[in-house]
Amino acid sequence: MGAVARRGPAGTATGAALAGTLAPPAARAVPGPRQELTPAARSAMAKGVPYETRRGYSGDWARFEQWATSTGHCPMPATAETLTEYATWCTLTPRPRTGQPYKPATIDRALAAVAVAHRTTGHTPPDQTGARLVLRGYTDQLKRAKDPCGRVRKAAAATPRVLRRLVAATDTTTVRGLRDTVALTTGFALAARSSEAALLSWEDITEADDDQGLLYDLYRPKVTGDQPLGVPYGSYPSTCPVRALQAYREALLDRGHTPTGPLLVRIDRHDRINPPMHRHGEPIGDPTGRMTPEGVAEIVTRAAARAGLTGRPDHVLPDGTARWTGHALRRGYAEATRHAKKDPLEAARHGGWADGSRAFAGYHDRAGAFDEELNPLYGIGL
Repeated sequence: MGAVARRGPAGTATGAALAGTLAPPAARAVPGPRQELTPAARSAMAKGVPYETRRGYSGDWARFEQWATSTGHCPMPATAETLTEYATWCTLTPRPRTGQPYKPATIDRALAAVAVAHRTTGHTPPDQTGARLVLRGYTDQLKRAKDPCGRVRKAAAATPRVLRRLVAATDTTTVRGLRDTVALTTGFALAARSSEAALLSWEDITEADDDQGLLYDLYRPKVTGDQPLGVPYGSYPSTCPVRALQAYREALLDRGHTPTGPLLVRIDRHDRINPPMHRHGEPIGDPTGRMTPEGVAEIVTRAAARAGLTGRPDHVLPDGTARWTGHALRRGYAEATRHAKKDPLEAARHGGWADGSRAFAGYHDRAGAFDEELNPLYGIGL
């Protein structure tokens, strides 16, 4: 016997709704499983991917999608065969800008981008076995041929000694120079990615008890978590992140700018704080003056140029120009903790690396290449 709809004060609509709720399963239409995500769900999933990752992957996915559609392959969902064909194409096709095929690191990122694009749209990523074999063979070929494309260029390490040179080349008589000094010293002390430093606000900083230094609540988008970090006074006044922040704050107050909101704000070459910016008559930029991650990274690049760091810091046989990017501070921190023989696990956690991070281990290993306790060539009579 079917369910009976109850009529209440609200009329037949209420009774019909209740009847549908109380009806047995066989009496209700059961929708089939959803195969495609709605645009809103896809957008919400995409926001779960860190900004820097999204920015890097967006270009990779666009190139893969263009290649797939122009060659008769389906980009979404892609098959393992399609991905293998694309990896092969990348190893053979000269890029318009360089005239050379794609580098292994670029292909590796492209494969990751395809996988992420599939996951964020509810599809199963294609198997990468074949594509990875292509990439492995291509990398081996370049390494054996000593092709420069086979070398992975990493950011130079802005160790404390280098950091002192960067700060010394910065004009700290200006508010802009004081801001840059904060970006350099605090970025090093927190081992902050440029995107993380750009998100810092004055409200994220408090003074520690007993004048020990500063406490930061640093948000790390890559791991989607806030991290409390203590930054003590430095041994060298010029690179002390606590003193640098105090000087920057006083300079802002002297200019009538209340230190609230973004820590690192736009300051033009005329030392104007948060000047209006326009493009085609329309205002652009964060209205609060917050710098972009690219702007924060550029602080390191400009300081390195002023300091004359056009080669490797300790070059004997220079083999190319060092890359002084925002990541140089993060790598410099990792190497400095190795030289100071700090606990690797605690040092990695302070810098926001995951336990067992291969990237952090690589920085540590390189920094310890001439550690007499670890290098077996020391003391063997060589």
